[in-house]
Amino acid sequence: MDTDRLIQTLAADHDHRARPVSTQLAMALLVALPVAAAMLLVTLGIRPDFMSAMRNPFFDTKFLVTLALAIPAIVISVHLSKPEASLGRWVWLLLLSPFILIIALIVEMTMPQRAPMMVRIIGKNSSVCSAAITLLSLPILGGAMIALRHGAPSRPAVAGALAGLMSAGLGATFYAAHCADDSPLFVATWYTLAALVVAALGAAVGSKVLRY
Repeated sequence: MDTDRLIQTLAADHDHRARPVSTQLAMALLVALPVAAAMLLVTLGIRPDFMSAMRNPFFDTKFLVTLALAIPAIVISVHLSKPEASLGRWVWLLLLSPFILIIALIVEMTMPQRAPMMVRIIGKNSSVCSAAITLLSLPILGGAMIALRHGAPSRPAVAGALAGLMSAGLGATFYAAHCADDSPLFVATWYTLAALVVAALGAAVGSKVLRY
């Protein structure tokens, strides 16, 4: 093999291996998301009145809130995987989910037939909500960490925290299909707690495994 052909072969092999982090993350999610879905179906299952619940705007809002957290976190995680990338103005994307939740809380407060505050906070599943979301997030977080290792984040703990928020948002999206508590106040309490736990876990893991 002559020198030119050897160089071309090595270059082609390098291009094949150096997939973008976005591609790596997409592949990881294609594996992790079905795992999280299977975990939900095997353990908790879908709420029996799922189809009729879709007519309740607060039920639909849960999915808006969780996806509005997960999708920006995915975008920012990919951004932070680049060397010297900073959070900067990207942080504003993370305010979309709280903004939707605040609007839902305001709407709920104007409803004359609303239940007492403590009833809405405790709901029916508060004892398992945060733990379930955290557990459903773990395979997603694991896949995200593997994918983000192909990048070179300058702040691995921050990148890990964003991966945690992404995982919590997706895990909470799955859990919302089981959760019978649709009050925005319940979501603001227990879903937020789970997101913070997974973000902290992501930061702790990311500070070690995403360091280069």
